[in-house]
Amino acid sequence: MPRTVPPEPPRPAELLSAQRDARARTLELVSGLTDEQLMGPRLATVNPLRWEVGHVAWFQEHWALRHLWGEPPVRRDGDALYDSSRVAHDTRWDLPLPAMDETLVFAGQVLERVLDRVATRDLSERAVYFYRLALFHEDMHTEAFTYARQTLAYPEPRFTIAAAPMADGAGSLPGDVEVPGGAFSLGATPDTPFVFDNEKWAHEVQVAPFRIARAPVTNDEFAEFVEVGGYRQERHWTEDGWRWRCFAGAERPVYWEPAPGGGFRWRRYDRLEALPAHAPVSHVNAFEAEAYSRWAGRRLPTEAEWELAASGRAIEGTQRLFPWGVDPPTPARANLDGRARGCIDVGALPAGDSPFGCRQMIGNVWEWTATRFLPYPGFVVDPYEQYSEPWFRTPHRVLRGGCWATRGRLIRNTWRNFYEPHRRDVFGGFRTCATS
Repeated sequence: MPRTVPPEPPRPAELLSAQRDARARTLELVSGLTDEQLMGPRLATVNPLRWEVGHVAWFQEHWALRHLWGEPPVRRDGDALYDSSRVAHDTRWDLPLPAMDETLVFAGQVLERVLDRVATRDLSERAVYFYRLALFHEDMHTEAFTYARQTLAYPEPRFTIAAAPMADGAGSLPGDVEVPGGAFSLGATPDTPFVFDNEKWAHEVQVAPFRIARAPVTNDEFAEFVEVGGYRQERHWTEDGWRWRCFAGAERPVYWEPAPGGGFRWRRYDRLEALPAHAPVSHVNAFEAEAYSRWAGRRLPTEAEWELAASGRAIEGTQRLFPWGVDPPTPARANLDGRARGCIDVGALPAGDSPFGCRQMIGNVWEWTATRFLPYPGFVVDPYEQYSEPWFRTPHRVLRGGCWATRGRLIRNTWRNFYEPHRRDVFGGFRTCATS
């Protein structure tokens, strides 16, 4: 039986290990890149990687040293260079950024100070909060580094974490599961060790009975939509989606191209590879997901439907941090942490099924929902004011569940990701619901 009590607060050794691990992942993701690659082209969806490394270190210093302990900055120019709320995205290529060696020295100095404070000072609830805030911020950026390397066609990153098998041959997982409706508690509860402000707090919503796919839409399934000309048929698209499709000139997912002899292949980092048939379609945006769903006579789930299908709280009456319970993710339950180096077949990892029988609701690929990113009732902003509040009531759409590059210590059933609906660079896919 899964445990129904959240895990204990972390001990100093656990925090120290996690901080070192996060920084090691950051360094792996910029390793081997040239000075030119570390700056890269000026794109709306990608930061200069040299700037981003400095920003990660600056954020850690800002919250875990300066805000928490009142310490002076390591660099006097740090705020002017790396504060993302002050430095507009388009200007980050024009800043007098230090060289990469100097940036890494700065990052190392900050990390060593944080490790010392964790090891030698009071590990109060407040201190743990800010250490975790900086840790999880770095985890989110290492995922961004990973998809940036895909966007920019850089070589595949080399992770030192033990690899997990790709689960080729697990196949697809067709069909729906029935989810009963009724009152459902959406959101995180105060006994969860750490949550972001947009998850606060659990509140009752009414959900009608629905049927949701056991697994995300696969490459093979999405290829049918492409092959019948779904991208060129306006009737499948929302008004905003059709406007985007016409502007972008999209005919297929962004990294796909016709393969010799028929079908499709895709660019994976800097190489063309066969398209894995039963892996979830990835790098599709909300508009593409909606168009496929309409073509298939289906729809995207709301985020309340998604969370209910993942947690099963309506039938158990307990809080589940994950589809399988509250025990931390393992490679047998979820494709996370970069262990598989990419997406795996949607039929893999039955040990991670939700109580209703949905598979891979945590890991493998982020899943678009039909829900705009809005605050929960009674929302109160957390100390990091720029995390959620600026993006409420914008076109941003909620995604759920994490992806293969998401860190396992970061994700849970209630975690709300959010991107503008046109974004195709993130590891985004989707599963569908029946329309009746």
